[in-house]
Amino acid sequence: MGEFNYEKVYNSWKWDIPDDYNIGYDCVDKHTETEKKNKIALYWEDAEGNTDKLTYNDMKRLTNKFGNVLRDLGFKKGDRFLIRLPNVPEFQVSFLGGVKIGAVPIPSSVMFKAHEVEYRIKDSSSKVVITTPQYVKEVNEIKENCTSLENIIVVGEAYDDQLSYDDLMRKASQNLDIEPTKKDDMAFFCYTSGTTGDPKGAVHLHRWVPGNDPSVLFWQDAKDDDILAHTGDLNWIFPLGNGFLYPWRHGFSTFIYDGRFNPERWYSLLEKYKITVLASVPTAYRMFLTVKDAEKKYDLSNLRHCISAGEPLNPEVIKRWKQRFGIEIHDGIGMTEVMVYLSNIKGMKIKPGSCGKPQPGKICAIVDHDGNPLPRGESGILAVKENDPGLFKEYWNKPDKTRECFKNGWFLTGDVLYQDEEGYYWFSGRDDDLIMAAGYRISPFEVESAVISHPDVLECAVVASPDEIRGVIVKAFVVLHDKSKASGDLVRDIQEHTKMVAAPYKYPREIEFVDELPKTQSGKIKRKQLRELERERKLGGVKKL
Repeated sequence: MGEFNYEKVYNSWKWDIPDDYNIGYDCVDKHTETEKKNKIALYWEDAEGNTDKLTYNDMKRLTNKFGNVLRDLGFKKGDRFLIRLPNVPEFQVSFLGGVKIGAVPIPSSVMFKAHEVEYRIKDSSSKVVITTPQYVKEVNEIKENCTSLENIIVVGEAYDDQLSYDDLMRKASQNLDIEPTKKDDMAFFCYTSGTTGDPKGAVHLHRWVPGNDPSVLFWQDAKDDDILAHTGDLNWIFPLGNGFLYPWRHGFSTFIYDGRFNPERWYSLLEKYKITVLASVPTAYRMFLTVKDAEKKYDLSNLRHCISAGEPLNPEVIKRWKQRFGIEIHDGIGMTEVMVYLSNIKGMKIKPGSCGKPQPGKICAIVDHDGNPLPRGESGILAVKENDPGLFKEYWNKPDKTRECFKNGWFLTGDVLYQDEEGYYWFSGRDDDLIMAAGYRISPFEVESAVISHPDVLECAVVASPDEIRGVIVKAFVVLHDKSKASGDLVRDIQEHTKMVAAPYKYPREIEFVDELPKTQSGKIKRKQLRELERERKLGGVKKL
């Protein structure tokens, strides 16, 4: 295969998604009719060192059984169920078993508290929750409040009125009539937290998986003999797609780990399983880089390709990764509503700090708040064509919220970017993250990238902080590699360093050293929380981080 030619592939791309389409059949059953039937679909390990591996044949049998479990519980096409599972194979089994019968799985974080679980069950009218003994407590606390909830399935020891996953699976038939779903039928929800209000259920259709083929084929550069790993939890849409569904559609092998992220452990897993393609997030890549001499201690000779998303990746991290491991990290940008659609692709020139270009099949533009395209070079809201097959259909039961983000034939993402003269897209911030200070529009990401290039800085979040004289100033919350180095001298050193790396007006006039930054489940920094903290401190008393 010759070198990837972006323009040629982009201009010749055509979608070919059949009207009759089911994610479960496409990601598992079709492979069992080929030489891939005994290929490993999933390698798995947990923090205690337990391991498992499952072939496509295994997955067909197990997903068929779980589809029958749900049917035996009275499930019909369109019925919803909540998945509250960590990274265990039962996640894939229950998700695909559900979509095979036209049921609608809703992945959710095991870190959610009882009220967050309750909201999702009520909002979606879920009939079943599948969880583990470790995470069932929060479900038990609120089950009486949820009139739609009929059963709790527990993977492991089940008590009282809970149903045992193992017992149900043992009794279930492994022969299943797959629901004849259409590509535009509802497949699953993922809840997303907006900047305001309750979480919204982003409804994805069966076409979502083939609608993201460019993501796995070009951005992830996946090949038939690859083993693809994602460091994240499957309940988040990035690992759900790039660490599970997209690779399985093409019959690739994947690896998942059930345990807290630890860079040394992950280096040893990359070595042990001979991982070839790694997907992760900026926070994890920064943590990987804190391990001294990792490139000498671990054999990562099989690792050939890395991708990152979740938030923009700082150029400094890309540079250090290339220096130490000889591999580019290909950054991409996406969201719950539309998975990664702009990315750097192998074979394209990489501009560190840029989100790259639209993937083949993806039509994007920079628009104003009414969906009118803006001239190249001007900052505006990143938009995706509303007929994109990888785009969500709607927010569940929130027609007003759905209408708000569709304008003039575009879905408005709320991310603020601009496009340079070569067609590369550059992230500035969220629509409400940009800092207006002293007449300048300042991107928090640009300042963070400058601050993080200081050798003592591990992580950084930049927000607007109220100031009597200037209105607002740029404030940086900084996590150091070595917390004992925190001092006034280091503050001044970081400030001077930032002025050298970025335009001097962008430097943080205030720096606060903190032990950690507030983050979402998926590892994104909660700048909004820090902005509100600063307003509270300076305009209405003092709060501690």
